[in-house]
Formats: sequence, structure tokens, C-alpha cells
Amino acid sequence: MINLSRFKNRSGLRAIISNTGWLFGDRILRMGTSLVVGVWVARYLKVENYGLFNYALAFVSLFSPILTLGLDDVVVRHLVRNSENKEDILGTTFWLKLLGGIASVLLAVCTLFFLGEHETIKISLVAILAMGGIFRAAETIELWFQSQIQSKYTVIAKNAAYLLNNLIKIALILTQAPLLAFAWITLAEFVMSAIGLGIVYQARGLSLWSWKWNFSSAKTLLKESLPLIFSGFAIMIFMKIDLVMLGQMMGNKEVGIYSAAVRISEIWYFIPGAIVASVAPAIYKAKEESESLYYKRIAQLLRLLACISLAISIPMTFLSNKIIMVMFGSGYADAGPILAVHIWTSLFVFMGIATSPWFIAEGLNNISLGKTLLGALLNIVLNLLLIPKYSGMGAAISTILSQALAAFISNGFDKRTQKLFKIQLQSILPFSI
Repeated sequence: MINLSRFKNRSGLRAIISNTGWLFGDRILRMGTSLVVGVWVARYLKVENYGLFNYALAFVSLFSPILTLGLDDVVVRHLVRNSENKEDILGTTFWLKLLGGIASVLLAVCTLFFLGEHETIKISLVAILAMGGIFRAAETIELWFQSQIQSKYTVIAKNAAYLLNNLIKIALILTQAPLLAFAWITLAEFVMSAIGLGIVYQARGLSLWSWKWNFSSAKTLLKESLPLIFSGFAIMIFMKIDLVMLGQMMGNKEVGIYSAAVRISEIWYFIPGAIVASVAPAIYKAKEESESLYYKRIAQLLRLLACISLAISIPMTFLSNKIIMVMFGSGYADAGPILAVHIWTSLFVFMGIATSPWFIAEGLNNISLGKTLLGALLNIVLNLLLIPKYSGMGAAISTILSQALAAFISNGFDKRTQKLFKIQLQSILPFSI
């Protein structure tokens, strides 16, 4: 376990614990709501429509790096170091994200046509869901509160939108609404969230109108985030290309089955995100103060997340069939074995998220890019080989192997990352824990 007492003197232990608590509360609320409402939606839509909806979500997600531009971690680091210039940093980030959101919509729809897709319902789903990226520019506000270790304010704003969104989804189910209605309400959540974030920011005595575009800041931010944009594409390929390739090669039913397994498997990914978001600012500061403390914090973080991922994966392996049957029903029974395999992806996903502050602090984003591109390429190749023969199970195996290569194995073959690899290896060895 991580020794939190070591954070006490220099990094504001109470602030970190409080911030992590709010982020965990946010994710636990979303996890619980998602399980109840999400499963209800899956049962209502049936396997075919549920597969079609998740195919559209996955397809749109492939273009999300264009709307985020890999800026989030870079902007947080700049805000930690230069909070007095927050108006320039936040204003520039907002406009970059807004332009990225518009571009992502156009590219998603155009790519669908380029692939020869003419099914009206599928095109409509992709277009509606992609438009949510435009309103995600407001998440720039979240980066400011994250840099100040004050995530509770954004948690309140976003969860209000999320809970209202899920109440409307229940109403759609009860009124037997068509599939497109669920896409529109997904878009509405981003709109409501953007409004809520704006209100919270203003209520804290800050002004959105003081944000300024700065061309010099834009060049600096984009220069640092460029490798992360490509890395983001590779990550999305890890996370979503399996669904897209399943849809293209096997059809909507297989996507629906696989989506049920992935929904349970990936729901745990909020844990490393919440922890790293709170601890990252302290790691960046430790880098400037003490190399020894810096690596101790990274090692503690990796050990904690490795333990959590194993605590999730082992029982889920044996309970997968029962969980799927109870939650989704007999129509999704084939998702049980897929879940038992896919759940082990969490070990390497947790590792990858835990090491992201190290790559940013060391200025080695280009290495991170190379690793993720290698893993993404392996994922595509394995999907091409395994999906035709093993369907969703083949996609699950491809995802695990590609994640293991990118987040862990590849670090052992590069001198610049071998120190990190040793820390990762120690984090999963029982005697070191």
C-alpha cells in the first residue's frame, strides 16, 4: 500500500485525500448509476440495437484525441507551475478544444462515408454522438480545479448533469422511445455538464470572460501535447477498435455481446484515473525537489494500483458468468467467458495510467507515443487474426496482449525506461508487495 504519510510535509496530504475522495465519490456514483441504468438500457434495446449503439459510441471515441488534443495533463502541469497566467492558459486551451471538437465531428462523419457506410440510423447515431465533443471544450474548467486539487466543485456540476441524464434515460425506457432518442440524451448530458461547469467556475469568484487567446501559449501547449495526441489515438485504438472491428467483421449482435462484457470490465478504470489525477501534481513537485522522493511516490502509486487491479481481476474471473446472467439476462450469456478474460486488461491499463505522470515529468512523451503506437498496431493485427475465428473472445485476447506490450513489456527494452520497468515489475511481484 502507498505510504501516505510521506506526502504530509510537502504536498498537502489532506488536500490530496480530500480531492481523491471527491473523485472516487464521483466515479462510484457513476459506476452504480451506470450499472443500474446502463444494464436497463441494454435489456430494453436488446442485443442488436445495443450493439449498434455501442458501435457508434466506439467509432466516435476513435476521434476523441482530436477534441482533447492531448492537452489535459500538459495544461495541469502548466497551471501548477504558472497559476498566475491561468487566463492565458485556460482561454487558449478552451479555443483549441472547441476547434478540435468541431473537427472531430466532421472527421467522424466523413470517415463513415469513406468506409462505404450508407445505413441512415448508423450515420445519424455517429453524427449526434460526435457533436458532444464540441461542448466538451468546457471541460477546460475542470483542469483548473484539478491543478488546485479542488475537484469537488467539478464533481458536483458534472454529477448533477449525469443524474438528470439518467433520469431521462429511465423515462425513455418507460415510454418505449426509439434508439436515436438515447443518442440525443447522451449529447444533452455534455450540454448540461458544460453549463454546470460554467456556473461553478463563476460561483467561485472566477471569470470566464477574463480568459484570453494567446498564440504563443497555443504553440507551447501544442508542441508539448503533440505526442500525446498521437498517443491518444493509440489509446483509443486499444480501448475501442475491438468494438469497431467486431462490428465491421461480425455484425451488431457480436458487438452487443462484447459490449456487455466490456461494460463490466472497464467500469473499474475510474480508480487509477481518480488516484493519479490527485497525486500527479505532487509527483511533479517532487521531481523538482528530490529525485529519491519522486521515485518513491511513483513506486508507491504503482504498487497500490497493481494490488487494486489484482483484487478486482481474480474474483471477477470466477464470477463472470453469474454476473452477466444476473445483470444482462440470458440473451447476453455468451459475454460471461469474454468478461473472465477481458478483466485482466485492467492490470496493464492501471499500470499505463500510473506511469503517465513519469513520462510527462521526464519529458519523454515521444517514447510514450512510440510504445502506444506499437501496442495499437499489435492490437489491429491480432484482431484481424483472432476475431474471424474467435469473435469477441479473440478481441479480448488481442486487447490484453497489446496493452501488456505498450504499458509494461516495451519498457524493458529501452534504456531510458528500464528503471521504470523495474519499478513496474516489483509492483506485481508478491514478495515486493
